[in-house]
Amino acid sequence: MVYGQIFHQHSSDDCFINVNVGGFKQRMEHTVLRKFPQTRLGRLLCCSSTEAILELCDDFSPSEMEYYFDRNPRFFCYVLNFYLTGKIHLVDGLCVVSFCQEIEYWGIKERHLDFCCSNKFYELRELSEDKCWDQRSDDLQPHSSDSSSEELSAVEENIEMFEGSWCADVRRNIWIRLENPGYSTSAKAMAVASLSMVIVSIVAMCVHSMPDFHQVDANEKEIENPVLSFFENLCVLFFSAEFILRLVVAPSARKFLCSPLNIIDLMSVIPFYVTIACDIMDEGESTELENVGKVVQILRLMRVFRILKLARHSAGLRSLGATLRHSSREVGLLVLFLSVGISMFSALIYFVEKESQESELQTIPIGWWWATISMTTVGYGDTFPVTLAGKLIGTLCIICGLLIVALPITNIFNKFSKFYQKQKHIDLRQSNH
Repeated sequence: MVYGQIFHQHSSDDCFINVNVGGFKQRMEHTVLRKFPQTRLGRLLCCSSTEAILELCDDFSPSEMEYYFDRNPRFFCYVLNFYLTGKIHLVDGLCVVSFCQEIEYWGIKERHLDFCCSNKFYELRELSEDKCWDQRSDDLQPHSSDSSSEELSAVEENIEMFEGSWCADVRRNIWIRLENPGYSTSAKAMAVASLSMVIVSIVAMCVHSMPDFHQVDANEKEIENPVLSFFENLCVLFFSAEFILRLVVAPSARKFLCSPLNIIDLMSVIPFYVTIACDIMDEGESTELENVGKVVQILRLMRVFRILKLARHSAGLRSLGATLRHSSREVGLLVLFLSVGISMFSALIYFVEKESQESELQTIPIGWWWATISMTTVGYGDTFPVTLAGKLIGTLCIICGLLIVALPITNIFNKFSKFYQKQKHIDLRQSNH
């Protein structure tokens, strides 16, 4: 071997040690090892007992003075080159994590990496650390690690729950068509009808807010537009029938009522019926119900929940909901960072602007509003600093806001991308099932 010739030429038996690394045997000079006394082989020369030697190697033969190491013999060739040149090189085909473990075992420091390999090593290690961090983040969120096959098996489990129940075949067929629009042409038609009703309801709600469509009776009392009321009643009746049908054919009523999408469906129709009940009670002109009109207005505002019904037909909206559920830590950090920044900059802007008569930033609460729209880069322009010091603080506030908002956004976006791809995969698998 070339290494053996270099290491023990012109040496006596008392000046070398025998090393066996995974079957690869090598004779090494003491003088070479003493150049690097902090390495594992260099520390062997300082051992005075068998116990101390066995702390550094896996086995030791006193008769042959051979030290055995249960390590990668291919990597050991690079270790030998390190003792010759003082530089270590990356091993082709060896994982960067394994490389780090190997050099740590042999006591070789990262500073000994040759210049030709150092940049590549740090890039690979950074990439590996990012992947490990993502894996740990997923482990901390147990629900986010559920695979697509597990969700599909949950769907199959729901189908199996129909066995032995009343009208099992009929309920199963209806339920599959309601839950899986890609199952058949009739399922697609039902999904299109449901989506169309949601859109009509949203448009009617928007049109209802426009003054041009308001109507009044002979007593100048505002009344409902008959056309809008017709579409409103039609949509609510459709949503109600759809919800009742889903509930009747569901394999488990308890699981059905606990589903977030079904809760949204229920919240979108309840205000309509409660509003009718309040109108009937208001006709009695009871003194105890003088605030019924305000309650009705609030309930009518709750019709905005119908917009969320689009989530049933949109993989993107469902992915957004899953992302928000599993990004609570990132969202919490974002709110915390913004709160600290807003509190700090609102106080600073107040103290530099309070002496100016032209400035509207005369109180800290107004400073909160200004700092909020500045840090989030909205900038309505209704309040702004007028002094030079205030403008400098405003500039710093905007820059800090950009940095603070950008910090957790990357993680949230990565999670959204992951959930979106996962949801699209589930929908595709269900369509082909």
